Amino acid sequence: MSLAIFDLDNTLLNGDSDYLWGQFLVEQGIVDGDDYEQKNQQYYQAYLDGTLDIMEFLRFSLNPLSQHDSEQLKIWHQQFMQEKIRPIILEAGRALLEKHRNQSDTLLIITATNLFVTGPIARELGVDHIIATEPEMIDNRYTGNVSGIPCFREGKVQRLELWIKEHGMKVHNVTLDDSWFYSDSHNDIPLLEKVSHPVATDPDDQLAEHAKTCGWPIISLR
Repeated sequence: MSLAIFDLDNTLLNGDSDYLWGQFLVEQGIVDGDDYEQKNQQYYQAYLDGTLDIMEFLRFSLNPLSQHDSEQLKIWHQQFMQEKIRPIILEAGRALLEKHRNQSDTLLIITATNLFVTGPIARELGVDHIIATEPEMIDNRYTGNVSGIPCFREGKVQRLELWIKEHGMKVHNVTLDDSWFYSDSHNDIPLLEKVSHPVATDPDDQLAEHAKTCGWPIISLR
């Protein structure tokens, strides 16, 4: 049994859930449309370019969660799932998850996008284990701050190592000794270099070049 790790945005999804959540907030009039849309696009481009200041972005993206109670956020997220996420779940991604599931591998989604947005997506995909950026919550209300290490670039490696240390013995004795990681982004190169079987999945140009240099397999789920 192996540990099969999957990035979410632009890997199992044909789109970016973090960016789409921002679009949803604008479309529903939950945030100031013009200003929020512009900043959302700027941060997404910075992510693609590899220049994103993750803490600055999280202050932006988590702030709307702090403005509303958890029950209202849950209602909005259900609508978001129906309108924005289910249409972009890749069937080949579901098939890849099922392939590893049938091999009795431990499935894990690891994503920089916050857990409020991505937790329900992991459940939709039937994946029990997820490591995501954690929004801070006090008294059942989001504060707008991040809790712990953001799950981004080297932070993904740190968060995964902590997860294995805390849960590895409980989850089929998982280690990185026989591990897979599927990702589209050059931001995930630090973690791709840690696993036994890195797989560039519909990679961006920088990751595609790196994968060719390293001899990593390149696949498409599109």
